[in-house]
Amino acid sequence: MATYVERKRWLFFGLPFTFTKYTVNDEKLIINKGFFKTSEDTCYLYKIIDVKLERSLIERMFGLGTIVCYTGDVTDKTIKLIHIKNSKVVNDFLLDQSEEMRRKRRTLNTLSLTQGMSDIDDADLDE
Repeated sequence: MATYVERKRWLFFGLPFTFTKYTVNDEKLIINKGFFKTSEDTCYLYKIIDVKLERSLIERMFGLGTIVCYTGDVTDKTIKLIHIKNSKVVNDFLLDQSEEMRRKRRTLNTLSLTQGMSDIDDADLDE
């Protein structure tokens, strides 16, 4: 059971002087924010549809990266894990584990089949 705990970091030297903590385990992505007023946001990995790794020049200089997760979650369509270390490892883990959780839950990603069907007559659909 792999668990990654990373902190959001300052872009300057990659120092972890923020109060945002990202936890990724086999089933969930959890974001804890705040010091005086805290909030916790949780997203199940099977809801993550796609993952993108972004690394600017300054992030690469300090060994950081930003991961953008596109989800099917109601509250957050995109979740950003900003300025984290080991971003490539966490990105690969999120991709693999989200696919594994979709298989385990037997969840399918469906595509819209109605796009591009304007060329087909209703009579063609009845046959």
